[in-house]
Amino acid sequence: MKHLKVHYFQHIAGEGFGSCSTYLKSIGAQLSATEFFALPLDRPLEIEALPNIDEVDLLIIMGGTMSVNDEANFPWLKIEKRWLRRYLASGKPAIGLCLGGQMIATALGANVSRNPEQELGWTTVYKSAAVSKEHFQMPEEIEVMQWHSESFEIPKGGVRLAENAVCANQMYQIGKNVLGFQFHPEITPEVLDAFIENEEQEKVFQGTYVQSLATLKKSKAEQFYAGNQLLKHAIEYVLQAQGSSQTWSQLKIQKEC
Repeated sequence: MKHLKVHYFQHIAGEGFGSCSTYLKSIGAQLSATEFFALPLDRPLEIEALPNIDEVDLLIIMGGTMSVNDEANFPWLKIEKRWLRRYLASGKPAIGLCLGGQMIATALGANVSRNPEQELGWTTVYKSAAVSKEHFQMPEEIEVMQWHSESFEIPKGGVRLAENAVCANQMYQIGKNVLGFQFHPEITPEVLDAFIENEEQEKVFQGTYVQSLATLKKSKAEQFYAGNQLLKHAIEYVLQAQGSSQTWSQLKIQKEC
């Protein structure tokens, strides 16, 4: 049986893939990554250097500290968006996490701009009233890890799945194959430690909706579980909904064989 080929776009060193990696390895997926953070900024990136779209079954776009609009300082952003438009036009499954959700949105023509308030830490998001039985099913409310100062508009044709009072657009769906998150469902204790180490150097722990460094360091193991499960279900959803050659049940069989 053909293995599921999952490709990651990674934007910062040390972030890793969070809970995505453990789950996808458990179902026998083959993982590969483009590490944009390792690319030299003084050398142009050719779009041909990115993966062949035909060889990617699922794309997961990770977070990052840069803005999607900062092409002057990170010139590879323009090429990443061009490749994304090609990939999304193919109708294949894609999941965007924080910056990743913003990248999908901006690649499809939606604006990404400064949110009125920075969100950093554990917050609750709520299922949007726009969600019907035809959409990915969110819990009525869920505690998640936020780490953003910008937010996306919902791309044309998309549906808002989750929201809160601080940031109206917390999650969206496009068709049956694309899910964009403003928050970090993939967060694990190890990834949170990397986030804290990176942000501690920049001293960004200030704001009405920013939790203190001391509070974040006391995060309990069970706080990570709900988001990790949500991401697992999101992966299953975009694969099954697209009529993937490997449904969730088939992947389980592959693991057991």
